[in-house]
Amino acid sequence: MWRFRNTGWGFPSDKSVDRGINSHHLSTLQAGIWVDPNGCDHWIIDDGVEGYLSARLDKYGKPVCSGVGPPKHTVGDFKGGSNISDPN
Repeated sequence: MWRFRNTGWGFPSDKSVDRGINSHHLSTLQAGIWVDPNGCDHWIIDDGVEGYLSARLDKYGKPVCSGVGPPKHTVGDFKGGSNISDPN
């Protein structure tokens, strides 16, 4: 079986660190919640260059549909924690 070694090409296996312009651990960013058209929550982070989104799940792996906001809207400061401005 072929195994990837980090030889300076390709993508590192640790996806918890942003290695871009303002390299930092993703835990330093603030997450908000985007509510999908069905009313279920997704964690959302925008660092000004890239965006991150993942479904918000309960401890059993089922979607959380909290009603925190109306469908297709975001709640919280999901652009916080980055020093790169985002005009949108």
